[in-house]
Amino acid sequence: MAPLFIPPVVVGALGVLGAVALARLLTKEWRRVNAELHPPEGEARRDEPTRLTRDPHTGVYRPE
Repeated sequence: MAPLFIPPVVVGALGVLGAVALARLLTKEWRRVNAELHPPEGEARRDEPTRLTRDPHTGVYRPE
């Protein structure tokens, strides 16, 4: 029986397809975990700009 020969172009294409599938899977999982850890606080809050005030004791800026 002759050894199985796969052209390098086919091997490269399969590698690229595998990498794309893995990237999509990781992106989907990343977004799912972030949505679970940081749920949206509402649309109205997102549209309002955040004002920062400086703490006179520490000099750190904090949201109002």
